[in-house]
Amino acid sequence: MQVTVKRESGFRFVGSNSRGSQVVMDPSAAPDGEAEGTSPMELLLMGLGGCSSIDVVMILEKMRQSVTDCQVSIEADRVEEDPKVFTHIRMHFAVAGEGLSLDRVEHAVNLSAEKYCSASIMLSKAAEISHTFEVIEV
Repeated sequence: MQVTVKRESGFRFVGSNSRGSQVVMDPSAAPDGEAEGTSPMELLLMGLGGCSSIDVVMILEKMRQSVTDCQVSIEADRVEEDPKVFTHIRMHFAVAGEGLSLDRVEHAVNLSAEKYCSASIMLSKAAEISHTFEVIEV
């Protein structure tokens, strides 16, 4: 895995992967007042959400569950002083589908958190991560 991060202007940087996908980053409170992108810490949480959500959907599909949508909302607390690391991350999954088993969704969320999601397992070394979920019948 390889990515490149290049300064575009001021405090704005563009990250690129080997497939050409790009993301604009800048601090949420850019000193030049030109914050338009996503902050690196927000990207970290988005990566966590993407990693976990992909796992949950894959696991549920292997369990022959009919998933039509999956959304994870993430809130995080950080310390006030530098480095402003995360101390607690709360993840809430909303999984939609037809005839979804509550037990299987719970099992999928737990498997992602404890076994499969590299981002979750890595971040849990530094911050407490909690998971909740809901099932939405469609």
